[in-house]
Amino acid sequence: MLGNLHSTESFGTVDGPGIRFVIFFQGCPMRCLYCHNPDTWDLSQNRRCSVEELLAQYRRNSAFYHSGGITATGGEPMLQIDFLTELFQAAHAEKIHTCLDTSGVCFHPQHTEKIDQLMAATDLVMLDIKHIDEEQHRRLTGHSNVNILAFARYISERGIPLWIRHVIVPGFTDDPDEQFRLGEFIGGLRTLKGLDVLPYHDFGKQKYEALGVEYPLANTEPVSNDTAAAARQQILRGIKHRLKSNAI
Repeated sequence: MLGNLHSTESFGTVDGPGIRFVIFFQGCPMRCLYCHNPDTWDLSQNRRCSVEELLAQYRRNSAFYHSGGITATGGEPMLQIDFLTELFQAAHAEKIHTCLDTSGVCFHPQHTEKIDQLMAATDLVMLDIKHIDEEQHRRLTGHSNVNILAFARYISERGIPLWIRHVIVPGFTDDPDEQFRLGEFIGGLRTLKGLDVLPYHDFGKQKYEALGVEYPLANTEPVSNDTAAAARQQILRGIKHRLKSNAI
């Protein structure tokens, strides 16, 4: 089986625990307004690669990955779930830690057979929750968040460690009340291991220009680290409120 890949990174430090071999999958059904990898959208734009080729690249630098492993990101890795599952199963056979960085958009609660197989070989899920409100989520990404939130609950119910990521975008995800609401949802996920609240940046603007695509947030200013930190505190308040409510 061959996968459609965008690229690989040998020494990733922000894509899961430790130093990691990061595999960027090609193809994504979402169109997040702040996406900084528009060059990964089209599934047909790719280089094809086998699982063995990827593991061979990993092995060349395996000494650096003793506390890390492999991260599949994108694009959206679950768009190629058969190849992704083969990759993670092969990595597990070599006792390599596997991390899935996903939006969860490909999850369907009524059809989990293939995802069950994938999760059996997944050590950590890094889930990007774009917005807690469905209408605002559609405005921001073009898709509903119903199945995405269901995926978060599914991961929690299966006992798989979960790391949530959320980006603060002016005019979209900067409402403190919505941040608190997001925290209340996250507080119900019993396998939560981490929370990254990231400031919006426009580093991908040049990629849009190179592709001849209009950048949707051209007039949106980047967010400061302090603003993102304040949003994280608000989300944590929501988490604590949910935990306190559960304890009563």
